[in-house]
Amino acid sequence: MKKLAVILGLLLVGLGGVASELQPIPSLKKRVTDKTGTLRATELHALEQKLADFETQKGSQIVVVIIPTTEPEAIEQYSIRLAEAWEIGRQGVDDGVILLVAKDDRKLRIEVGYGLEGAIPDIYAKRIIENIILPRFRQGDFAGGINQGVDALMQLINGENLPTALTEKAETQGVPGWVIPLVLVLFFVLMMNTPRKYISLLFPLMLGVISWLTIGFGVAMLVLMITLIIVAGTGKNKGRGSSGSSSGSSSYSSSSYSSSSYSSSSFSGGGGSFGGGGASGGW
Repeated sequence: MKKLAVILGLLLVGLGGVASELQPIPSLKKRVTDKTGTLRATELHALEQKLADFETQKGSQIVVVIIPTTEPEAIEQYSIRLAEAWEIGRQGVDDGVILLVAKDDRKLRIEVGYGLEGAIPDIYAKRIIENIILPRFRQGDFAGGINQGVDALMQLINGENLPTALTEKAETQGVPGWVIPLVLVLFFVLMMNTPRKYISLLFPLMLGVISWLTIGFGVAMLVLMITLIIVAGTGKNKGRGSSGSSSGSSSYSSSSYSSSSYSSSSFSGGGGSFGGGGASGGW
């Protein structure tokens, strides 16, 4: 019995040692995480922008992760651990995809969320890896392989009938999808029956209401304020010639601030779930 207890104790210590040596999960800050310095700054920026634009248009989240190694875990184990920590994809839609590259291990994996397993079945993910990504990796073209692999994933996702980004945001706030078109029609009717000198005031009101319905109250107020500044600057420009250039400069400054603050906003997963769907490969 004492020998058995000793053996069990050694096994537990050994397992604890292995667990403590697992590769850490990097913090999620952007859609592209490169811990190896493989991609140049321009390549990182272009890929980040492509993934952000796709999320805005389709709603699905795709992230790219490049790390040195997943050892002592297999890439499949590390990938699902990463997926559970980051929760890429929208909650309830589960439309996230992770393209994971373990560069020193010469391995990669495409991890597919539950909601995209129909659009990207395992065999399709394997074909993207074997036919598109790996041939370029073998030539040392990591940026090209990742970009063309991402393009292939986007093409498959675009063919899937998913809630759009606009509809999904409206529904999470309890706003039916038909409300936005109705608001636009009502504003059009108001414009047709409003004296010309008051029409300019309808535009900030329309933008504010739509922003509130689709994004939130805080953003709606920001949009309303910026639009009012622009409208006021336009009115001054019509009434006072040269002084309008000063107002125009001021309104441009406000727009620039809004744009830069949007681009610097942090990225996070949407609460999506993964079940191990996808494929792996090596070069």
